Amino acid sequence: MRPDQSITSQILGLIQADGMSVGSHLPAQLLADRLRVSRSPVNDALAYLAEKGLLTREPNRGYFLAQEVSKSPGLLKEAGQAKSDAVTDAYFRIAEDRLRGELPDEFSEAQIKQRYGLTPAQLTAVLGRIANEGWIEKKPGYGWEFSSMLTTADSLLQSYRLRLALEPAALLEPNYHLPAHVIARCRAAEKHLLEGGIKTDTADQLHDRGVRFHESLVEGSGNPFFIDAIRRVNRVRRLLSYRSMQDRSRYKQHCEQHLHLLDLLERERNEEASQLMHKHLSSTLRNLKKISNILKP
Repeated sequence: MRPDQSITSQILGLIQADGMSVGSHLPAQLLADRLRVSRSPVNDALAYLAEKGLLTREPNRGYFLAQEVSKSPGLLKEAGQAKSDAVTDAYFRIAEDRLRGELPDEFSEAQIKQRYGLTPAQLTAVLGRIANEGWIEKKPGYGWEFSSMLTTADSLLQSYRLRLALEPAALLEPNYHLPAHVIARCRAAEKHLLEGGIKTDTADQLHDRGVRFHESLVEGSGNPFFIDAIRRVNRVRRLLSYRSMQDRSRYKQHCEQHLHLLDLLERERNEEASQLMHKHLSSTLRNLKKISNILKP
């Protein structure tokens, strides 16, 4: 049985965005955490990719990349189709309608099913994805409601001001440590973007790449309060992040700054890295203010 195409597509996107080399380990729980889903659909997708020859499975160790994704054109074609499937289309239509104020704060599954012409399975998938990202939640008993957070340009700017206070401080935590394999993974993802990914990656891939970079750096702090805070704010800023990606001109500078941050942390120059992180996020905040018209309904 073919697994959820959206999950398979996102895993392929992560492999490419992270610049994974042949032999790289793909831990199911880590992928589930990054995609904000349970392990079950991830395991189904990994088993399918192994069946297609992209991955190999080692007993008691899990799945490993067996060949470059570019050498599996059939899988890439499927991924391209998944990007335009009914669930993904409905997801972006719901996001845009919510930002325009065309959806009420509370709604029933029947309303969404009818408005977007979804099958029961598609409805479950799209609501599950949105719930995992934190911008809707189930009401007690019946129906759903949208989160009140991050539906305006001001709220996205507020989230960046929170990150401006949090992320530079995380880099100064005692015993901060960013493992070499994490640095290598993050560096490969940035180089992928500079080599053309800025133009070709989907909004999903760009957002997830940025989220994973910043969460990885905060995770190096080992401080669970920092880590939980950054994960929470990232879950609910996705909606407006998509709109801000309409202007990708600033991404080259972002990538260069990210690579500089990795260089500093690799050399344990955390004071300088903290200062650069503050400068990096301040610059992003200024740029978002300049394109605030894009973020408005």
